[in-house]
Amino acid sequence: MFRLSLRSWLLLTVPVVALLVIAALLSFPSTRSRGDTPALPPVPATPLPDAPLPGGATAQLSTCRVDDGPRPRAVGEGERDALPRLTYGGYGAEDPGPGRGRPHFTVHMAVAVGHRPLLLGAPVSKGRVTLDVFGPHGEGRRASVRGLTATVVTDDFPSKAVPPPPGGFRIAPGRTLSLDVELPAAALCPGYTLFTVGACSPERTNDAQDCPVVTLTLSDPAVRDYRAAVTGRNPASTSDRLVAVSLEPEFSGA
Repeated sequence: MFRLSLRSWLLLTVPVVALLVIAALLSFPSTRSRGDTPALPPVPATPLPDAPLPGGATAQLSTCRVDDGPRPRAVGEGERDALPRLTYGGYGAEDPGPGRGRPHFTVHMAVAVGHRPLLLGAPVSKGRVTLDVFGPHGEGRRASVRGLTATVVTDDFPSKAVPPPPGGFRIAPGRTLSLDVELPAAALCPGYTLFTVGACSPERTNDAQDCPVVTLTLSDPAVRDYRAAVTGRNPASTSDRLVAVSLEPEFSGA
């Protein structure tokens, strides 16, 4: 009777086992392959306390993972008016490198007006800017802060901060005023960094619905006066707030 030696059995079985392993790897993808949805940070067992920040702002950590956005409830009439308008212009995180500054996450926006000029105080909306970042697919807030101040910047690249003039910033008819708002790292919900708070889910996607929604508001009494003058509304019932939402569902009232 023909018998195979132990060495022969090993030579025959090793390729078979290798093929089975390869087949299993192809059949069951890894838990984090290219384009996969990253795991979400755990939801806090109890709401976190809000935290005061240097400069007077407040990190609204109690709203972490709360999905009540993206557009805040109106505080008066006119927030849906076409003009004046706060336009969202994108966001980005940057690490300048050692000795060149700290990492930062900046949101860009602009204020546009119609046929009337608008004079905003300087600094713009000092202590009256709010910023929220909502994760996609009902994830809720990734970051939330109130009490910020907007920085007026030039339109060139890279933009530069514009010193506040004594009389405020005047936006001429048909023109815009470019603004930047920086998200403080202390306003991030647990599990996020300045470089992950803006990440899409899945990370590699062509669908805007897979990406975070950024909501910005800024308030100034001049906004209320502008709206009341243009529309004839009662100033007492008119909102002094401009709202920008990067992406939101179809308009449904308010």
